[in-house]
Parts: sequence; C-alpha cells; structure tokens
Amino acid sequence: MKNLSLLSVLSLIIVLQACSGGSGESSRSNWSGQNKQEDPPTSVETITVSAQNISQQIKSFGNIRAQEIVQVTPQVSNRVVEIHAELGDTVQQGEVLAKVYDATYRDQYKQAQSQLEQNRSAYVRDSLQFQRQKELYKKDLISATEFDNAKATFQNSKAQLESSKANLTESRENLNNTKISSPVYGTVLSRKISEGDVATTGQTAFEIANLIGYQARVHVPFEEWKEVEIGQPVNFRVSNQSDISGRGRVTQKSPRLDANTGLGEVRISLTERGNSIYQGVLVESIIDVETHNDTPVIPRAALVENVQTLIEPESNSIQLQRSYSVFVVQGDSIAFERKVELGIQQGNSVEIASGINAGDEIVITGQSDLTDSTKVRIADPENFQPSSKEEVPIQDMKDQQADSVSQDTSATS
Repeated sequence: MKNLSLLSVLSLIIVLQACSGGSGESSRSNWSGQNKQEDPPTSVETITVSAQNISQQIKSFGNIRAQEIVQVTPQVSNRVVEIHAELGDTVQQGEVLAKVYDATYRDQYKQAQSQLEQNRSAYVRDSLQFQRQKELYKKDLISATEFDNAKATFQNSKAQLESSKANLTESRENLNNTKISSPVYGTVLSRKISEGDVATTGQTAFEIANLIGYQARVHVPFEEWKEVEIGQPVNFRVSNQSDISGRGRVTQKSPRLDANTGLGEVRISLTERGNSIYQGVLVESIIDVETHNDTPVIPRAALVENVQTLIEPESNSIQLQRSYSVFVVQGDSIAFERKVELGIQQGNSVEIASGINAGDEIVITGQSDLTDSTKVRIADPENFQPSSKEEVPIQDMKDQQADSVSQDTSATS
C-alpha cells in the first residue's frame, strides 16, 4: 500500500514538471517575438560629390631676392670726393653713384691727346718720305740702304701712332671711370665707401640688386625634386598670411643634389608681384606639379581606410596593404560601400580616380559605424557639431574633485 502511494506521488510530480516546462517555453517564445525589432537607422551626415580642379603640389619655404646682385667696384684708385647714392635708392643704368678725384687722370688724358697729335704728324711726314724714297729706289737713284732706312723710319712712326691711340683710349677710360656708375637698373643694397676714402680697384663700393626681376630659391627633397620641371606655375604666400601674394614659374633647376643635405635647388622667377612681396621676405612657394580639371573631389575625412597585414615570404617582413572606400547613400535610406582609387591629394581634398562620380551622395560623418547596405538616416549637420558645453581644464577638475572629497569628509564627521 505504501509502495502504491509513493508511485502515485512520483507520477504526479512528473506530470507537473512536464506541464510547467511546456508553459515556460511557450512564454519565452512569445516574449522573444514581442521584443524582436529591427535595428534603428544610423544617423549620418552627407555631401554631394562635385567636379573640381585639383593639383599635385610641392610646398617649400624660401626668401625673395633679386635675380642678380651686382657688386660695383672702382676701376681707378684715388680719393672719393662725392657720393650720389645712398642705401635703398633706386638707380638707373649708367647713373653716377660716386666720384673719384680726377685731376691726375684728366692731365693724363690731355697728355695722351698731345702725344697722339705729335705721332700723327710724324707718321704723315715719314709716310711721304717713304713713298718718295720708294720711287727713287725703283729708278736706282738711291741705294738699298737708304731705302731700308726710310722704310724703317716709316714703320716706327706707324707703330708710335698706334701706341699713342691706345694710350689715349686708356687715359680716356680712366678719366671716365673716375665716375663710379651703376651697370644696371636696381636698388642700392649697401654702400661701402664714404667721402674721403681712397677707392681702390677690387674693393666693392656698392651692391646693386638688379630690379629686372625677383626670384625665390627653394630646396626640396629628392622625391619632390624629381617632379619639378621648368615652366611649372608657382603661387607665393607670405609666411604669416593666408592669401596668395604673388605668382611665378620655375625657371631653373639644379642638375644635382647637395651632397650634405640631399636637397635639390629650384629657382622660381616672379611673374606677378603683390604688395607683400619685398626682397628678403620669407614666402611659401607652392609649385603645381600636375593639375586635373573637372574631376571628382571629396574631403579626406570621407575616406574609410582598410589596412591588411601581409607577410612577405622571401624577406619574412611585414607589409601593410592599404585600400580605401566610401559609403554612397541611395534613396536617402541605405548606404553602400564602394571601393575607390585615389588620385591627386591636395591638403584636405582628395581626387577619386575611380569608384564614384560627381553627383553621388556620400557619407562624411558617421561612416565608421557603417557596413555595406546599412540603413541610414541623414541627420542635420548641427547634430554633429561639437558640444557647446564649456570644457573644464584638467587642473580645475582636480580642484573640484578635491572640494567634493572635502565636503564628503565633513559630512561624514
């Protein structure tokens, strides 16, 4: 009888557990079905791709200087009696800069003139005498010795005449050189003589910057130096300004690199000069190496970079392979990932050689949370602006935390 009662109790327990298990699974299934909802769309910011002009650029700094700086040196030596040009003056070609005492050279010039007249008279006299002696010699009326003497006298007079002409030219040149003149149109960069000084040949008296043109000389690394070619356009920007201050073109390129620095020199002539361009001013030279017109250009921030690590079997080295993609929004609701090939990069702008076209709507904010074919919601750009909440400096935060701890301690005590 006891065994029968025990079996009845066990059977009842099994039946209750079975009923309870089925009821639980059914309730969990219903709960899951009620709460299963689709993920909300991701908020993104987009722009429309436009066709623009973009250039591959080389940027380097250099100083503006005259294309040529001429050092003016006296051609004669004597005391300086007059100064006609000062530092910063603009002088014309041939304009007198200073004058050297010329009395000695004027006397030498007059003496050379007199000597030339004497030698010319002697030359005329001996020339006529030689012609007469020549006729007499043909008729055997004079001896060969007399004829040779007349010929030698004539040749000597001729040589003296030529020498006196050369002396006159030299003395005239020395007299003219007592006026130190500018050989070019330019600006006086320095004056190194004063009245009363003795000007000597070989001593620099003035430095004149040729104002025919300005140039900038920049030095660029090997990879950029290879890309520079004569005739490429250049924009100049003064180092503390944002606007373009002048324009020019590459006119000279060094055929070799500097052995010490590994840099190559490039000379750029100015073709258009703004008000901020002066000699010696530091400018940023922006060389346009290559320009593509009407090509799709997007912000660099819109790119999604994908990096794969590859192991090179031969060298057992690790190589990084980079690829790029952007998310294109279609129908204002779904973002599709597209692989793109990059072209020219200029600042924060990137040319897209293939993958998207002008007019496509791409994601520029929020793309890091997307995968291919993700539902998106185009949000107001204001939602992506940085918080206007005032940031608290780190030191102030520490002080606030210390005050909070102090207050807690006081309350506890």
